[in-house]
Amino acid sequence: KTKRWVILLTAMLLSSLLLAACGEGSPSILDTHGPIAGNEAFVFYVILGIATVIFLGVEAMLLYSIIRFRERPGMPRPRQIHGSLRIEVIWTVLPSIVLFVVLFFTIQGLFAVAAQPTGDALVVEAVGHQWWWEFYYPQYNITTADTLEAPVAKIVHVNLFSNNVIHSFWVPQLTGKTDVIPGHNNQKWFKADNTGEYLGICTEYCGTQHANMRFNVRVVNPDEFQT
Repeated sequence: KTKRWVILLTAMLLSSLLLAACGEGSPSILDTHGPIAGNEAFVFYVILGIATVIFLGVEAMLLYSIIRFRERPGMPRPRQIHGSLRIEVIWTVLPSIVLFVVLFFTIQGLFAVAAQPTGDALVVEAVGHQWWWEFYYPQYNITTADTLEAPVAKIVHVNLFSNNVIHSFWVPQLTGKTDVIPGHNNQKWFKADNTGEYLGICTEYCGTQHANMRFNVRVVNPDEFQT
């Protein structure tokens, strides 16, 4: 009985720690508001679906085997299948097919994210400092701090710079992570489908104030952006 209570309390503790990371206001990669985040979420759902089907299939076979082939009084020894070529081919080919399916959707998602969009774009230079983000708009000669302003439904091309340490630029609801590396200028793009404010995060440890190195992407109507 004591062991049962220890297991129950341990499970409750682990559950509380897991749910503690899901605080109010935390952005979700599945709450997408742009094509890049949408492609990444699609790959996630594909892999989750395949994994779920495999998990349910394996568990169903396991339960069936436990019940159907459980030991009973007077049962003969089970037939040995060690070295069965048919079974070894099946459990080699099936996982290979599953992995190729996952690889196909993953590569498709990578190409979709890496493809350069066509059309007029807003260019923003994002500079990672210790510990804040500078956003410079060369078309307007304007600089903002910790807030990236962008018009809705417009392509935003972001050039990433750092003159100190490695940072990582990530807006979970709009686009994936890209490292900001000194001496190696990276770039990325995104487009927001809806107006609103989206939380951005630095996901590369960059010093003692790393946890506070957050920024906002404020997406507004084109007229408001021009104003």
